[in-house]
Order: sequence, then structure tokens, then C-alpha cells
Amino acid sequence: MPTMPASEFAARFPSLFRTSAFRLETLDFYIADNEREPYRRFQSGRSQDLSWRRPWQRTVRGIRENGGGIGRVHIVPDPLTDYLRFELTCAYPASVEAGEDVRVLARASADTLDLPDGEDYWLFDDERSALLRYAPDGEFIDVELVTDPDRVKQHAEWRHTAQAAAVPLHEYLQTAGLTPAH
Repeated sequence: MPTMPASEFAARFPSLFRTSAFRLETLDFYIADNEREPYRRFQSGRSQDLSWRRPWQRTVRGIRENGGGIGRVHIVPDPLTDYLRFELTCAYPASVEAGEDVRVLARASADTLDLPDGEDYWLFDDERSALLRYAPDGEFIDVELVTDPDRVKQHAEWRHTAQAAAVPLHEYLQTAGLTPAH
């Protein structure tokens, strides 16, 4: 299956689908260049400047304005890692504000549903997938494009199962006693 570097995937992302994109996230830590400073600010207890989320918000709004849908489910452990508290309170609220359907699912529940552990992917139009590969430190390495119908069907089934079992971000935050950054 063909692979592409993370930077190329990011540049091509909006052209990889027509109507729907779904992401399943299973890792406890990711790091991207645009997150490094905001995450340091979060760790030191400083206030957030959420302008770093604007490029993703523009992408999400563009998808929605063109009649498409975009969403994700993040499978999380209990207790949350520091990084996940950052992502849930600093990154995801801006995504929801832009129109992304962000949901959260406890890992204990995901395990009972036979959802994958450590297999992150984007599912595009239920026709193809992009397996995201990360280094042990959470650095995004590359993407493997998947067109095998059986594998894509499995990703679509996992999406359906995960979305049905997960709760919307704001509900999760309220239950967990977390406050979104402003």
C-alpha cells in the first residue's frame, strides 16, 4: 500500500474525500509542531492563546460549508494523561466550535467493544482509509493509504461502534470535571 510523509498528508487532506472524514484516535500522546508551545504553556499552568487552532478550524469550516461532515472519537484511559487533558480542553473545543463532531470513549468501554488499540486512522467516504503511523514519542511519521475493501469495511464498522458508544466532548468534559480553555 502506498505511503506518504505526514507533511504531504496534511497538505492533501481536504482533497482526500468528498463528503465525510472520520478519525479514530487511540494513543495517549501525540505531538505536532503546532502543539509544542501550547502544550508547554498548558504544562506550566499559563493561559492559552488558542490562535494555533485557527488553521484546523478553517479546514473544518470549509468541509462543513461544502456540505461535508467531519468527526472523530478519541479512546482515552482513566486517569487521563497530561497530554489528553491538554487536547480535550485546549484543542478539541475549537474543533467543535468549527463544526467537528468530537466524541470521547473510555478505553475500558472500547476494550469490551473490540475496538483497536494503537491503530489510528482516518476513514474517507467509507471508500478508503489512511493509517497514521507515529514514533514512540508521539511524533507523526507517515500515512499508509488503504483501499482494500475488507480493511476499509472494518474501519467503517469500528467508526460506527465507536461513535455509538462515545459521548460528545462537552458531555465528557462536564462528567470529568474539566473546563475548556478560552
